[in-house]
Amino acid sequence: MNDTLADLTARLAVLEAERAVRRTMMRYMALCDVPSGGRPYETLAGLFSEDAIWQGVGPEYAQKFGALTGREAIIAMLARYLPPTPHFSVNTHFMASETIDVDATATHATGRWIMLQASGYQAGGAELVSARLDVDFVPATDGRRWLIRHFRTQRLFDAPWQVHPSTPSP
Repeated sequence: MNDTLADLTARLAVLEAERAVRRTMMRYMALCDVPSGGRPYETLAGLFSEDAIWQGVGPEYAQKFGALTGREAIIAMLARYLPPTPHFSVNTHFMASETIDVDATATHATGRWIMLQASGYQAGGAELVSARLDVDFVPATDGRRWLIRHFRTQRLFDAPWQVHPSTPSP
């Protein structure tokens, strides 16, 4: 009986970790959307570990972004693209092909997604960008949230996109 209870407890911890990882990643994307889909009290900084790494990989993103280490450096880079900085007029992220793996001790997780980003720029023009995301997570000290430890993004393709202002329904 004790082995069964221990097994169920371990399996539950993995499922809860998977849910928390997904929640962290979706909060990150919502906060990167323009206008922001985050809640007023949420911040990007609260989603990263102190020693986090944010890294562009592949021929396009390695050169464009390189690798940033530390929460402050990552947030400073992201701030160059988000309001009040006039970069995007609209920016929306769509996530697909999710795979989340949590180790048996629920102390490390890796998530993989294919992302589609629809962006309109303040300077004009718009594009669709697809990227592969590989992200490592660690549990926060509160034991309920998970934090981004190593974020890797690799551009897969881009295509032009037309932004149309919304029109009121009749």
